Amino acid sequence: MPDADWNPAEIYDTYRFADNLPRRGLVVDGRPALSGLDAERVARYVLITVRDPLCAYDEDPAEQIARRLEDPERIGRSGMFTTCSGRYEGVPVTVVSGGSGSPEAELIMHELLEFTAADTFIRVGGSGGIHPRVRPGDLVVTTGVVRDEGMTRAYVPASYPAVAHYEVVLAMSRAAEELGCAYHQGVTRSSDSDFVGVGRPGVGGYFQPWHRDILETWARAGVLNGDRESAAVVTLAALFGRRGGSVCSVADNVIAGRTFEAGAGHVAAIDVALRGLVHLARLDADKAAAGRAHWLPAAGPDPAAEIR
Repeated sequence: MPDADWNPAEIYDTYRFADNLPRRGLVVDGRPALSGLDAERVARYVLITVRDPLCAYDEDPAEQIARRLEDPERIGRSGMFTTCSGRYEGVPVTVVSGGSGSPEAELIMHELLEFTAADTFIRVGGSGGIHPRVRPGDLVVTTGVVRDEGMTRAYVPASYPAVAHYEVVLAMSRAAEELGCAYHQGVTRSSDSDFVGVGRPGVGGYFQPWHRDILETWARAGVLNGDRESAAVVTLAALFGRRGGSVCSVADNVIAGRTFEAGAGHVAAIDVALRGLVHLARLDADKAAAGRAHWLPAAGPDPAAEIR
């Protein structure tokens, strides 16, 4: 984190229209306007989901996941977002659902970062496979994101790395191992286009020559999967001193000729995200008890054993 005397708003303070704008964002009836959430009831750990029909949800994903929580409550609903809080194995969890894409993810991330004490944000959802070794039904625990969308570039140059927090990666991977899920650790690519921008035909088969190389280019670079929101969640969390990560199921793989399977692996992605938060909460408790700011592996044959 920056030194206490560093003011990230010093440039904004000289903006000629600063007095004409609400510094923290729009508020209606004391609540953030876009989500309508009760900021005091948002948990430290937040799952961010998308109302994605390709994930084969039975209902709004926030409410569907909330049914798996202890004492779930809806703490916000607007035309854009639904927010629920509860506990999973005793760990306070908030789940938010909204629309698809990096711009929409920015809206909820802004309100969570600005108005709540949450410090851990996990994107949970579906994705498409890019690397040939990734199969439908597999999970990808993201270690970093290719920022091939436009929203995050409004905040910081494209050279800024979108790196998932190592504690999140460790906890989610531990959960996937524990649950026996087929999973990969690696790089995700986020893009705005869900058609030509990911090597799929547009209307009437519309394609340009450079579209033919997109999938193979990123597969050669070792990128595992593609989605639309991971870059927003990971980049904004890191930029503002929080932890971000992503756990996505894979529904198809064009390069490998593996056809689309609606909802493939998505229940497993939710299972891993929830169980991963239990591991993360234990890790955080161990850090607090030891008076440490960062988790470090224990000495011995199983360094991850410290995360019980």
